[in-house]
Amino acid sequence: MMAAVAWRSLLPVIMISVFMVYEEWVSFPSCKLLPSTTYSPDKHVENIDDSLEDLKVMMVANLLLLGSEAGFVNLYFRDYYMSKFFKKSFQSLNPDMLLVLGDVSAKGSELSRTKWLSVLHQFDNMLGPFLDLPLHVILGDRDVGECSGLCANSVNWIARNFPGLDSSGCGAFEISNISFVSLNAVALLCGNNKLRFDVEKVIERESVGLQMEIEGMDEANNGFGMFSEMSNDFRWRVNAMKSGPGPVLLLHFPLYRSGKTHIGEGSTFKSIIDPSGKVPASAQREGFSGTGPYDLSQTVPPNATEYIFHALKPRIIFSAHTQEFSDHTHPDGTREVTIPAMTWKVRDDPGFIVATFQRNKSAVSVTYCSVARESRILIAYTSALVLFLFFIIVSNTLEPKGLS
Repeated sequence: MMAAVAWRSLLPVIMISVFMVYEEWVSFPSCKLLPSTTYSPDKHVENIDDSLEDLKVMMVANLLLLGSEAGFVNLYFRDYYMSKFFKKSFQSLNPDMLLVLGDVSAKGSELSRTKWLSVLHQFDNMLGPFLDLPLHVILGDRDVGECSGLCANSVNWIARNFPGLDSSGCGAFEISNISFVSLNAVALLCGNNKLRFDVEKVIERESVGLQMEIEGMDEANNGFGMFSEMSNDFRWRVNAMKSGPGPVLLLHFPLYRSGKTHIGEGSTFKSIIDPSGKVPASAQREGFSGTGPYDLSQTVPPNATEYIFHALKPRIIFSAHTQEFSDHTHPDGTREVTIPAMTWKVRDDPGFIVATFQRNKSAVSVTYCSVARESRILIAYTSALVLFLFFIIVSNTLEPKGLS
């Protein structure tokens, strides 16, 4: 009888210990290096700085934070686990930089500035140790809204809360001798809109810098561009680009793709950019399907896509919005990787990308990382609860009755 009582008193401790071990184990990401099928590094690259190390960049998208409007489940379960995923990803992958490719907020275009501040506070809390790294965030359609309601003042206010963005929501920076350009892709969908013209000016400015680099006009380039120094060899580039055949291009919307493309996580492939506009089943959760300003099949228009390719000649492109992972090769051989959603609000299996830019400035390796499925964690917790109740009932049934 004494042994039974001791066993019952230890049961809560055992269950809590099991939960802690399981929670720690499940919080680490599972990553797989993807084969490179589109870009062959130049084997005869000259003037390589041997002191430069590879640049490892973690990229996430579609966090869809609710800020002060987050309910109990989102705040204390989903967002709690996402914070742990960020922390464990930081510990296991040791990235040099974090990029967020839009849709930080679930419905930022509808929020007042006070409620936006609660989203930003939640964003900072979720990132945790990543706040000590170079960080760049681009704007998504859920953050700023669609063309009909796109307000330059609102976009400017939101952009000021993220490092490195100008008043139009664009940015350009250089880290470890790798040039990046981010564009406000939402504005590229608009017609006669001031923000669209501002984004086109950014593209033209970067194109001039690229052309001068191609022509070897280093002196003119030094006079045209200027940099704002930051820590960790991270420099916001105000004007022309300095290096490379073209920048790494960051967008929220994917560029236009002729026909369909395919996505693959591991060895599974399925269509995602569908002209019918059909929403993927993974996005049909929690009422988020079809509630954004733009359909998940939305891309940058063909004319804008062609203009970007001609002007910037991007080395590689990273985009988001579709909530699915995609590895696409454009007709000219340029690789475009689309980042999946990093939230359980729209996916049972969130994920992110780690891009490693090798020091010869030619090769870019891409690793797909997935985090724990929400359904599996819910099953684990439910099973543990049922097992706990079963042991309680059994122990009460077997407990000897007192003598009358």
